[in-house]
Formats: sequence, structure tokens, C-alpha cells
Amino acid sequence: MKAFNDLADFNTDEIHALLELANRLDERPEPQALRGKVLSLLFLSPSLRTLASFQAAMTRLGGGSFVISPEMSIHGIETRPGIVMDGAAAEHINEAVPVIASYSDAIGIRAFAERKDLEFDLADSEFKALTGLIHTPWINMESAMNHPCQNLADWKTLDDLSVAANGGKFVLSWAYHPRALPLAVPASTLYMAARRGMDVTVLRPEGFELPEPVMHRARAAAEACGGSIQETDDRTEGMQGAHVIYAKSWSSTRHYGDRLNDQKLREEHIDWCVDEPWFDNAQDDCRFMHCLPVRRGVVVSETVLDGPRSVVIHEARNRMLVQMAVLHQMLGSEQ
Repeated sequence: MKAFNDLADFNTDEIHALLELANRLDERPEPQALRGKVLSLLFLSPSLRTLASFQAAMTRLGGGSFVISPEMSIHGIETRPGIVMDGAAAEHINEAVPVIASYSDAIGIRAFAERKDLEFDLADSEFKALTGLIHTPWINMESAMNHPCQNLADWKTLDDLSVAANGGKFVLSWAYHPRALPLAVPASTLYMAARRGMDVTVLRPEGFELPEPVMHRARAAAEACGGSIQETDDRTEGMQGAHVIYAKSWSSTRHYGDRLNDQKLREEHIDWCVDEPWFDNAQDDCRFMHCLPVRRGVVVSETVLDGPRSVVIHEARNRMLVQMAVLHQMLGSEQ
């Protein structure tokens, strides 16, 4: 495996093989599998779970890792092309990324969208420019439109919970957040659930529709895998018969890059906080999922988050396990 960027790059058998490997490594650890291997982790955007889970994964497999972040390690990274560097930044991304990659056997890169130009972000242009600078194997730790490690962990979580692939109802719900957030998690989570063959409902207020290219991709995956895609702004209708609700806030694509109008629109929907009444028409054992971090009392009530419906801690631990599988496939001695 030379890159882990998008579940769409793998066929279903390959995805299942990674999930089986994650389960095996959990049950039967291989503490020498990556002995002598080094993973570099470049964080151009902040992280808790992604950073800790990748470091833990490498350690459990016998390898090592190091972290580079402009805020903690160096004197700023300049990313603009054609710039005269007479400001604060001492490093340019064109030198920094290949140097960091040269110190390791693989590199993980995390870089959020700037959320100024929707077409630019939909093309994952910035992330493609970064990976174009390196020749070592690489892992997408979240880009403008993808978060494949989270997606693989969520697929495993659904399997662990015995939530049916074909016939299971998955609700991807927008939730209120005081800030405009990236599209990577909702867009790639929608694809994951569709690719798993689930009946997916995107539950969101008017103005927070996901971009049509994102919906088109998900519809194609659902059609190929026996699932379906629906959209609604009616919470009662959306939650009818749900097996899982996956809550996440995202920017208004109607006002993409327009912070003030986005904020004005989202503040009309401050009541979109997942609470127990949301589950009145769902399956009795309907579960609550979220990629974390999550704002208590804003995105979801403490009653739900601390109650039996929530699987967010199990979901977060699965990040480490699936990343162990990815690293094992990418850097194992048989490669």
C-alpha cells in the first residue's frame, strides 16, 4: 500500500481485509511487526485522537514516530506559492514536507480546508499539492474532503455493534456549532455509510445541504452497494426507524466562505442539539456516534452522550486499531 487517502481507492474485499487485520491485531498483537520503521506525522491542523492514536499504533507495532506542527515545533510554515518570505515564517512547505518525509518510512499529513473557495476544496487541491511533494508512502489524516481513518474506524464500529449493512438505517445529522466547520467528516462519512450499503438519510436544515458532487458520489456508491440516500429537514421523518445517528456540524455551502452569513444562518438552528426526544421514532437500540471532539450541550445533550446510546469512546479506540492495520499493510516486512 503506497497511500491511504480515500475508501473509494479500495474494493470491498480490501476494506474487509483491513478490518479483519485490525481485529486480529487487537486480539493477537504483533509488537515487532514494524521494528525499525519510522512514521512522521505532519499536523498543519490541530488534533488529539489522530495524533495520539497514530503514535500509539506505531508503538504497539514496535515502530517509532515523530510529530511536526508549526505551533509546537518550528517557526511557522509558509504555504503560499511565489511569496517573498520576509515575514515571520522561516520554512516554506515546498522544502518542509519532503525533508520531513525523508526522515521516515511513511508520512501522515493533516491539513484542513481553508473554506474560502468551495470548488478548490471539493478538488482537495491543497492536499494534493502537499502529497505531490513526496515519494514515500503517505496517509491522509484529514484533508478538505476526506478523513479515511475516521471512516474506516466508523465502519468497524458499525460492524462491532452488529448494525446491518444492507437494511440498516444510518442518519447523518447536522448539529449546531458556534463555528463553521469543514466538510471532510460529513462528506466522507456519507460515502462510508453508502459504500457499506446502508439506507442513509442526511438530516439537515435548509441552507446546510451538502454539495451536489458529494451527494452524487454517495448516491452512486449506494446504488452499487444496495443502499439508498435521502435528504430531509424534518427530524421526526429523518429519525424514523434509525439504527444509528451520526451527528456532525458543517459549514453552510450556501454561504461557503462567508463567515457572517453562515453564522447568521446557523444561529437560527441552535435547537439542533441531539437529545433523547430525537430518538422517539428510532429503533429502541439506536446508537449515537460522533468523531469527537464534541461540545456537550451544544451538539448533543449530556443525557445522550453519557448514556447507553453513545458509542463515541469505542469509536475513538477503533481509530488506533484500524490505523494499526493500515500501517501494518503499508510498512510490514512483506511489503
